[in-house]
Amino acid sequence: MAPQIDVKKTHLALAHKHGSPLISCRFDLSGRFVFFGAQDFRVWRWEIGTEKKVEMKGHDSWVRGMALHPDGKSLLTAGFDGRVIWWPVEGEVLAAQRTLEAHQGWARAVAISPDGSQLATVGNDLLVKVWSMGDAKLIRQMEGHQRHVYHVAFHPDGKQLATGDLMGNLFHWEVSTGKMVRKLAVAALHKYDKGFGADIGGFRDLRFSRDGKRLACAGITNVTNAFAGVGNPLVELWDWETGKQHVQHLAKAKIKGVAWGVALHPQGFLIGAAGGSDGGHLFFWKGQQKEEFHHIKLPDTARDMDLSPDGMFVVTAHHDGHLRINKLTEKV
Repeated sequence: MAPQIDVKKTHLALAHKHGSPLISCRFDLSGRFVFFGAQDFRVWRWEIGTEKKVEMKGHDSWVRGMALHPDGKSLLTAGFDGRVIWWPVEGEVLAAQRTLEAHQGWARAVAISPDGSQLATVGNDLLVKVWSMGDAKLIRQMEGHQRHVYHVAFHPDGKQLATGDLMGNLFHWEVSTGKMVRKLAVAALHKYDKGFGADIGGFRDLRFSRDGKRLACAGITNVTNAFAGVGNPLVELWDWETGKQHVQHLAKAKIKGVAWGVALHPQGFLIGAAGGSDGGHLFFWKGQQKEEFHHIKLPDTARDMDLSPDGMFVVTAHHDGHLRINKLTEKV
């Protein structure tokens, strides 16, 4: 009998030390592998059972965006070199299958439609692009964002797309036409620092619930110093149908940092990973409660996170070069 999820018994199950700070991480759909991006300009596949690591060469810069194809056979990565690369999930040697020059400047995020037929990318050129998964041809290009576009997510119905930018603006697009349906302001995810003369904030993660009724956003709020990135991690949950904020989640303690990742667990609670000057943290929120019901201090700043397909594990990518996997059950 599989152990029952008990968030308050969450514990470190596995860790891997890499030679370079990590930026991104994703479980594959089988839960057998974790893919991660590092500051060595490489993507790596780490096998959980054997702890074997395979190097994936193709990007010339950091890789922040990752998406798994629904068939489980392909991984797409988006890098600050403007490229999106197709990779196989299985195999002893993982060579790039296709390279797409997707954006002028950074390609920040990539998402794949639920049916696997299309992908969407966003970047610093302010554009949202939808491509054919089969031949990598551009289907349509959407304009409207005035500042860098940080994240993108397909709605579970495959007909809608959400994108979020530096200014805290959330755009709702119709995939089939490229029409902008509405624009929502997630005001808490942006601030202009008059002293430094710069905007800070933006969507560091963006994920729909499985039923498509909720959209979770992650980032930084209450910024007091844009130059040093001093603020508090924030996760907001929005009602997708009404376009209204459902609940705003903060930490009980005024932790300094950014919420770099968020996951909506099938059992109804939210998980957020944060990192900054106060180190790394995992937060667990539920319902309308603004503050977390459980909190774990991580050994180092977390820069990304992902939930395993079975909902039992959370993987985090860390600045100290470690990949860490926590299990949401009692330790046996």
